[in-house]
Amino acid sequence: MEKNNPLHAIYEDLQWLQLVIDQVIRSYLLQEGHENHWMDIPVPDLSEDDSPYATCINDWEPNIYERLALALAIAPHIAPEVLDIFFGKNQLYDRGFTEFGGIISDQHSGFIPTGQTLCFLITATNPEWRDEVLNVFDDQSTLTFNKVIELGEVESFIPPLNGALSITNYWIQYFVNGNHPEPEHGEAFPAERITTQLDWEDVVLDSTIMKQLNEITTWLEHGDKLLNEWGLGKKIKPGYRALFYGPPGTGKTLTATLLGKISKRNVYRIDLSMIVSKYIGETEKNLSKIFDMAEQKNWILFFDEADSLFGKRTSTQSSNDRYANQQTGYLLQRVEAFPGIVILASNLKSNMDDAFTRRFQSIIHFTIPTTDERYQLWKRAFSGTCTLDSGIDLYKVAEDYELAGGAIINVLRSCAISVIQRNNTVVSERELLAAIRKEFKKENRTVSILN
Repeated sequence: MEKNNPLHAIYEDLQWLQLVIDQVIRSYLLQEGHENHWMDIPVPDLSEDDSPYATCINDWEPNIYERLALALAIAPHIAPEVLDIFFGKNQLYDRGFTEFGGIISDQHSGFIPTGQTLCFLITATNPEWRDEVLNVFDDQSTLTFNKVIELGEVESFIPPLNGALSITNYWIQYFVNGNHPEPEHGEAFPAERITTQLDWEDVVLDSTIMKQLNEITTWLEHGDKLLNEWGLGKKIKPGYRALFYGPPGTGKTLTATLLGKISKRNVYRIDLSMIVSKYIGETEKNLSKIFDMAEQKNWILFFDEADSLFGKRTSTQSSNDRYANQQTGYLLQRVEAFPGIVILASNLKSNMDDAFTRRFQSIIHFTIPTTDERYQLWKRAFSGTCTLDSGIDLYKVAEDYELAGGAIINVLRSCAISVIQRNNTVVSERELLAAIRKEFKKENRTVSILN
């Protein structure tokens, strides 16, 4: 394979892995050449290679055991034949070698390595090196900290090293094609990225709110400097926690998205419906995945309708109450320790647990816009192709009908659908008022607005 091929560095390590496997098995079974040691096989030098895989290896500087674990985890994806030797049978028992570890799957014809497979390679001739295996999977090890490799979970009565050793989908894609894929929203990752095409000038917010938001934008720009160069890191916890509260449609989600846009950070909205689990420990596990990746990628985390998880804790009258409080305590711990930006949104501040609100750096009340603010929102909403009839008194509309920005956009959508059906672009007063009534009805509000 040519050296300029991005897979070249990966194949270099897989060839090294194959030599290591062959040597370890020779030494373990006392076959020809058993007197040699796998540690004497040179590890590929990737210092002159600028492929995604080589760049990461050069940046991380993993030790030889971590390098071996990474190659072992990659092998089923790139060169599964490298591991076929582990299918060999123990002639004494007419079955596979237990010490080789591994998992056989109906969905994969090759050998899937486990932590035990790595343990065999490292300790077959040096049992005293078992600690090196455990260190590979330590939370602070290079590959585990960066969520590159994972050790699958097993039942409580199964040795932990029997879990499958795998490389995460994010990193195998990056190593192969150099792209940083977006995590797929689902049970395995209950969060989704939110974006907007709008900018700050498209938002109408009270000056008090903007002043509070300026504090957050300042932290986004200068937080690292304040913590490290100014020494505040010795006195305050890293990260910034904000609570946005107020009625629906007042701009909480849009504001969170814009904060990410101006700071060039991705904003991920947590899907609370997929977070909460009836199984003890599952909620914590699901949240942990998000917090861990967000910390690595410097994301902003946004919890909408946060009171469903961060709400007031109940008195412990039942096991369900105790578990709910346990979830709340775990959330408090993770939010407080998170070094990035966490934004919680709620309709009512009173719904939130006091233990959380005391720890927020900003608590911002998003109110229903005033008449003047609504007037600006109406003008901006109908400033494109879809326009209002010139006879409509837009200021009087803003004055008479108390709607938030989100509701005004819904009115625009309804009006646009109405006028395009009659092959026009100008909204009549009757169409506008009908769309407004529709929004009022959603909130169970009634108003006489049609003649």
